[in-house]
Amino acid sequence: MSEEGASRSRRRFLTGAVSVVGGVGVAYTAVPFLAYWKPSATTRAAGAPVEVDTSTLEAGQRINITWRGQPVWVIRRSEAAIEALPSLNDRVSDPESAVADQQPAYAQNVHRSIDPSLLVVVPICTHLGCIPSFMPRPGSLDSDWEGGFFCPCHGSRFDMAGRVYRGMPAPTNLPVPPHRIAADGMLVVGEDEETV
Repeated sequence: MSEEGASRSRRRFLTGAVSVVGGVGVAYTAVPFLAYWKPSATTRAAGAPVEVDTSTLEAGQRINITWRGQPVWVIRRSEAAIEALPSLNDRVSDPESAVADQQPAYAQNVHRSIDPSLLVVVPICTHLGCIPSFMPRPGSLDSDWEGGFFCPCHGSRFDMAGRVYRGMPAPTNLPVPPHRIAADGMLVVGEDEETV
């Protein structure tokens, strides 16, 4: 083999070796950057669906949970509260829950839930983000109060379906997160039939 052929062969070998080592180096350097884009276990857990056992929940009681960093109340409504909801349609701003982004489609009804006895709601006032007080007893706020939520910041009132009364500072109903009833009777917040 001539000296020129050996030199060319050596150059080809060195070019190939440097390319392989460089490619491996780029791959090892890229792995941490790509891993950075994956959500952490804490982040995944914060957005995960939450199962709630409502079997021991009595009428007028609530369970407080956190889903996606927000409070969520699961409330068992009394029969009287369920029966009173249709009579409040003339007094609330959005009786049919027409603002679609406030609740899933299956909650666009008078009780704003899959199960009329349960209300699943994010208790953050749609006016300025205060947490309303839960006042389920009729007459506990004033004589025509049917029970519901009262925001102490600016006086917004919501019925037992989270629908805002007319003339209140809050522009829309309280948000209803996606939820479903699992096969074992557990309530699953953060997941509905379409996403299972």
